[in-house]
This record gives sequence, structure tokens and C-alpha cells, in this order.
Amino acid sequence: MSVAEALRQAIREEMIRDERVFCLGEDIGIPGGFGGAFTVTLGLAEEFGRERVLDTPISEILIAGAAVGAALTGMRPIADVQYADFLFCMMDQLVNQAAKMTYMSGGMVSVPMVVRAPVGATTRGAQHAQSPEGFFTHVPGLKVVCPATAYDAKGLLKTAVRDDNPVLVFEHKLLYGAKGSRAEKSALSPVGEVPEEEYLIPFGKAALRRTGQEITVVANLLMMYRALQAAEILERESISLEVIDPRSLVPFDYAAVIHSLEKTSRLMIVEEDTRRNGWGAEVAATIADEALYLLDAPIRRVAAFDVPVPFAPVMENFVIPSVERICQEARKLMEA
Repeated sequence: MSVAEALRQAIREEMIRDERVFCLGEDIGIPGGFGGAFTVTLGLAEEFGRERVLDTPISEILIAGAAVGAALTGMRPIADVQYADFLFCMMDQLVNQAAKMTYMSGGMVSVPMVVRAPVGATTRGAQHAQSPEGFFTHVPGLKVVCPATAYDAKGLLKTAVRDDNPVLVFEHKLLYGAKGSRAEKSALSPVGEVPEEEYLIPFGKAALRRTGQEITVVANLLMMYRALQAAEILERESISLEVIDPRSLVPFDYAAVIHSLEKTSRLMIVEEDTRRNGWGAEVAATIADEALYLLDAPIRRVAAFDVPVPFAPVMENFVIPSVERICQEARKLMEA
């Protein structure tokens, strides 16, 4: 099952389980459409009706406002943003309203809403290529999730729907799957076994994707796969990487990273977001604060350069962390 199919299955199961769950977004249920920009909601309007799969005008402010209002009245909306870049149109509703309502009401109300947001550079230019998950890790009251496999996509999204807080689910365009009418060029096919039976994945529990002895690598979404590719290359040079996929950034599983560092003593963080003040900076600072004496070398961060994502493919590839860059930084870390 592809990640897109796993997400669709999660939404379908939650809509069957709870009639308060509904979807809203742009072009998510129009007859003959793709089922959203990346086919995740394909067929749901025919099964559940247009009262529960709502096509909205092209207005992200409207989508966010409607989701917040519906959540406050007891519904459980799943909003589709098409591109994470458009979250910036929603900032007041997400940051000033959704994230703060429970606190400001003294716990009298909750905001159980999910926002699904595709991230990642895919030769679409600077306004459709960002990875802004770090922005939202900065906001108290929001939970931030980033599934990289089909199994995680289903389990984490179902957990998000049942959470009583606003949850942002960041999905990478190159991980939806390499088949179908909306498949991206260069897309991976992280097809995995997805159980038919009910399961949930709790937030704040990282996944160990590869065991190693010398460097702990924390990498999310597409960067997790590039870290695994780098690990294969470096193994031939007798450099052993242990790769941890955080799966959720808020809450973050620091215990898993510290446990790994007790073995490796070196830490590298790989993210597609720009380096300055990214989520990797927060992880580095926390590890330096709580586990400094486990480290034998300075923490290294591999991230996109601090520039807008270029449109030209050759420049985009230069800006976004590559397998080669991860390998180079790992070699430097071993020499430090």
C-alpha cells in the first residue's frame, strides 16, 4: 500500500467510526477530480456524500476558520491544504485561535482538528516547495507529525483524528507513491505492509530505522530515506550510521536519541527545512543541554541552505540535502 492509499484508508476508517469526522479542502471531492492534489481523498465523496467531503473555494483562510469553528462545536474536521506553503495564509486561525483556545478557555473547550499539509521540493518553485514544519513546532498548543512510511501514515493520522488538540500532519510529496495520475517525478515508493485491523501509533515515539555504532542520525520524511542511502554507502567505508525517524516533532522522543547516543557518541540531524532556527536547531540545543557528556564531537546539522527553494532543478538539488552531502558531513563528523 502506498502512503497516499494508507492516508485514504485512515480517513475512511475514521469517517466510518465517527460521524463527526469530515473532510474539507480545495478540489478534494469534485466529480472526475483527482481527490485532492495528491489523490488522498479519491472516492470518499462518492462513499460518504458531499456533506462530509466538502469542496471549498480557493481560500485557505476559509478552510482554517471553518475547521476551527467546527472543532469548537464538537466536530472533528480533517482539512486538506494542498501545499504546506499555504499554511502561511492560515496563520491567525492556526496560531492565534486553534492553538490557544483550550488555554484561553481554561480547558472549557477543545479544538480537535487535523490539517494535512504536503511538503518538500519537487521542481515547483519557491512558493510550492517549502518544508515549514519547523515554524509550527514553535507554537505552543499545536502538535506536529511527519509520517514517512505507509504504516506510519495510517497509524499517525488515525491518532491525529482522535486527538483533542489541533494536529498538523506534514506529508512529503515524493513519498505519496510512484503510481497514479498524480505521481511526482523522482517519487519514491515506500510501499509497506499496512494491517487491515485497527491500530494507532502514539505521538512522541520515534522509530529506529537502522542500527549502527558510530553516528546517530535523526532525519524525518524524505531525509530519512536519504540518510538510509548514505548509511549504505558509508558502511563500505566502515562508518556505521544509526538512523532514527522521529515520526512526530511535537512531542519529540528525546529519550530515543539519548539512548542511541549512549552507544554512538556522535549526532547528526538531517532536515529539508532551511537550517536557521529549524527544528533541528531545537533538537541540537536540547541534546547539548541534557546529554552533552555523551558527545565525543560537535553536533552536525544538514539542512537546506538559507535561501528560497530555486525552480531550476539543478539548483533545487544543490539547495536540498543530498545523499552525497550527508555522506560528506558524516565523514567530517568522524574526523572531529
